[in-house]
Amino acid sequence: MLEVLNLTKCYQPLKILADFSLRVPRHGFTVLIGPSGCGKSTLFNVLTGVVPRDSGQIKWRGAPLKHVGQTAAYMQQRDLLLPWLSLFDNALLPARIAGVARDVSAPQAGALFKRLGLSGFESYLPRQVSGGMRQRCALVRTLMFERDLVLLDEPLSALDAITRRSLQSLLLLLQSEFGKSILMITHDIEEALLLADEVVLLSRPPMQIEARFRLAQAKPRDINNPQLLAIKTHVLARLQKEADHDRA
Repeated sequence: MLEVLNLTKCYQPLKILADFSLRVPRHGFTVLIGPSGCGKSTLFNVLTGVVPRDSGQIKWRGAPLKHVGQTAAYMQQRDLLLPWLSLFDNALLPARIAGVARDVSAPQAGALFKRLGLSGFESYLPRQVSGGMRQRCALVRTLMFERDLVLLDEPLSALDAITRRSLQSLLLLLQSEFGKSILMITHDIEEALLLADEVVLLSRPPMQIEARFRLAQAKPRDINNPQLLAIKTHVLARLQKEADHDRA
């Protein structure tokens, strides 16, 4: 579905990505985890066309692309809701930009509001609701783009633990109910193990793949599963080693 082939990006004199390759399968949920500053956000910036790549290829369904900015829906850590618009009007922005009539898009958004627990809050402004509800609205807006590929850049990291766990189950709907192919960045190894089909452990710059962990356990998962605990221990040890190296 999404292929990244030998991608290179430098911010002189530092090489952030060096011949980096990755594949996200159709309807797969791939999670990237690595030390801070390793290049995860740079990868997303290159994928979405925010910054140009120096070399390499990006392919979508086998066809080369300059970037996936018009192919992927992108959900970030900050909800980026427009503060002067209601939650419902924020959710309708993708359809409005695409020129879809409101009487066509509104029933779809309404159904998503109901599915994600936002019914009754359509007219509220972002400042009038909790961070968790704003992220639910951002998730509705992401789905309204109707793109098969979804990029998630730590979308839950600013939330408290209880709200975060609740929204993790909603992220699973992107794959199980809406059939999306997902590439996600997180710093939370437990979150990765609960959501991913494959966890990809990344190195310090120039970013490379150090290990892949394919997870066959059915979702939702129990984080106390011995296999998951073994992976968690391995990943945390590796991340600690990288942190110790940076402090040395």
